[in-house]
Amino acid sequence: MTTSALFSPPPSSLAQPSPTRGTFRTRDGALEWSGRQETLRVEPWGPDAVRVRARLGGPVLDGLPGALLEEPPPAEEDAEIRIEDGYALVTCGAITAVVGAEGMVRFLRTDDGAELLAEDRAHFWWPGSRLHTATGNGYHRLEQRFAAYEGERLYGLGQHQHGLLDQKGTVIDLVQRNAEVSIPVLTSSRGYTLLWNNPAVGRVELAHNGTRWVADSARQIDYWITAGDPAAAQRRYSAATGRTPMLPEWAAGFWQCKLRYRTQEELLSVAREYRKRDLPISAIVCDFFHWTHLGEWRFDPAEWPDPAAMVRELEELGVKLVVSVWPSVSPLSENHRPMEHRGLFIGTEYGPLAHADWPDKGVAEPVQVAFYDATNPEARDFVWSRVRENYVAHGITAFWLDAGEPELKPGFSANLRYHAGPGLEVANLYPRENARTFHDGLAAEGVGEIITLNRSAWAGSQRYGAALWSGDIGTDFATLRRQLAAGLNTALSGIPWWNTDIGGFHGGDPDDPAYREVMVRWFQFGALSPLMRLHGFREPGMPLGPRMTGGPNEVWSYGEEAGEVMASYLRLRERLKPYLLAQMRTAHTEGLPPMRPLFLEFPDDPDAWDVADAFLLGPDLLVAPVLEAGARERAVHLPAGAEWTDAWTGETYRGGGSVTVPAPLERIPLFLRDGVELPIREEPADQRTSTE
Repeated sequence: MTTSALFSPPPSSLAQPSPTRGTFRTRDGALEWSGRQETLRVEPWGPDAVRVRARLGGPVLDGLPGALLEEPPPAEEDAEIRIEDGYALVTCGAITAVVGAEGMVRFLRTDDGAELLAEDRAHFWWPGSRLHTATGNGYHRLEQRFAAYEGERLYGLGQHQHGLLDQKGTVIDLVQRNAEVSIPVLTSSRGYTLLWNNPAVGRVELAHNGTRWVADSARQIDYWITAGDPAAAQRRYSAATGRTPMLPEWAAGFWQCKLRYRTQEELLSVAREYRKRDLPISAIVCDFFHWTHLGEWRFDPAEWPDPAAMVRELEELGVKLVVSVWPSVSPLSENHRPMEHRGLFIGTEYGPLAHADWPDKGVAEPVQVAFYDATNPEARDFVWSRVRENYVAHGITAFWLDAGEPELKPGFSANLRYHAGPGLEVANLYPRENARTFHDGLAAEGVGEIITLNRSAWAGSQRYGAALWSGDIGTDFATLRRQLAAGLNTALSGIPWWNTDIGGFHGGDPDDPAYREVMVRWFQFGALSPLMRLHGFREPGMPLGPRMTGGPNEVWSYGEEAGEVMASYLRLRERLKPYLLAQMRTAHTEGLPPMRPLFLEFPDDPDAWDVADAFLLGPDLLVAPVLEAGARERAVHLPAGAEWTDAWTGETYRGGGSVTVPAPLERIPLFLRDGVELPIREEPADQRTSTE
């Protein structure tokens, strides 16, 4: 395509007169534009992708905290930079960036010149698409504006509890909170994926009159964009931010936990009972308050007298022990004083080094706790040294990283000072760096299979073996419905290992028939999720504190009828493990998530872009959870372009429409693509092979 054909005139809103025309030049393989004391840098960054940075008052800065790997992934073809009369082009495979004389950028699909996305003005005269409002000492409140498009759908942005798959029309805070995970990457139905490469606290506004990214205080604008359908974009994005390791085989099985097992013998008795009942189990969790004091990162010998023996017995049962590790440190901890003296805590601009209150052993009232600074390499090394001595030495190599947002109270990022920078500039980075502590520590110990379970994440967390769960959520059907959109948007944000507390977290009475139905339907969904983990704070509850535990939360806790249905899905999970592990291999090598929105596989089916109540597990298994109380059938959209077989009945359907199928309590609707065979239906009990 010729340059003149590729560069169509900008929309009229961008063509209004402006007082400034900047200058172009090439530098170190990138295009730079300068004007109004601003420097804009546009450079190829991996196949079919470009990176854009802009700074007021000097050249763009390298080395700021971000999500992109230090070096871009190799491209299949050389990029081209051309400076013409009044504009410049940066072409990198499928995407071309066009920079106008006033520094406005448009992104085109290279093959036909169609506009994918364009920066947009705040006003026809000034400012332009980028606004830098000084906050002091070289920092600015940053705004980056883009045009809005009729009919555009937008997905990703991490995990949120609003229940929306398409997030067009929302305002999303870019901040980490329990159950709200900020990962600033968007996938558009127009054929692009954009990463806001900035861990600053802020927000994104996906309005019908424009999109605006805001950083409350940072040093420069930085974003990355790639062209292609959602699957191609996931491959590019994961290559640019780092791909997940291969999931350990044990982690693909069933994880058992509750709030909480209070002693070594109690935990072991549950694992023994699973084996006695011939129920598959791969992992069991030792939750919080197992420690002597918060931030000592070791077992309380009064309750856990022989951790090494516990690990050995669990290994003999074929069960992995996962231990909860919090990033907070009580003033009663033996580690508090040396960590404070060495500057290993998150700092504060005003007031003491205290970030939340929390109960601890040996005191009647909560104490003010600090959080270790995971952005500080020395702090990471210190925490890992305690974990290595007190857990790894006993044979424990799997960890649950709870409260890793971190769980601040109050959540006032402006008062925080991290090793990586001021709180407003870098706070969203924390959960990724917390996962890095354990990934790097385990790798240094020679552990080859690394996974941590995290309550928060940021862009790039996946490269450190971070699995995400959806936080402390409710226990009703409405909450269950919201988890599907949360998981699918997480998958499109580069985090392939995701799960929920099966049954929800806050409450739920195992003796209540209504809640038993919620649990059965949630358990079915959990069995077909990337990770399967039963957890929750069941009734009767207890006050928060070192003596607390919740009600029973094992498969047999829910009565004979519900328990047998749940047991059948444990067995289904085991039968599907080879298929699941194949999808995990794809996530590791290609960056495609195991849990997929329908449009990831079927982008040409317009109806697939609207389906928020079903998903694909890998390319071949369509999962349609039952999400309403009392429902015994459900309608399912079958994507066009494939033939679908009901995995329970064998009936076949041509894709491109909706079918309504039976969904008795023991059945979650499942469909197989184009004749694929998977072991969904169970053999009679007398023909099954024991799991022992």
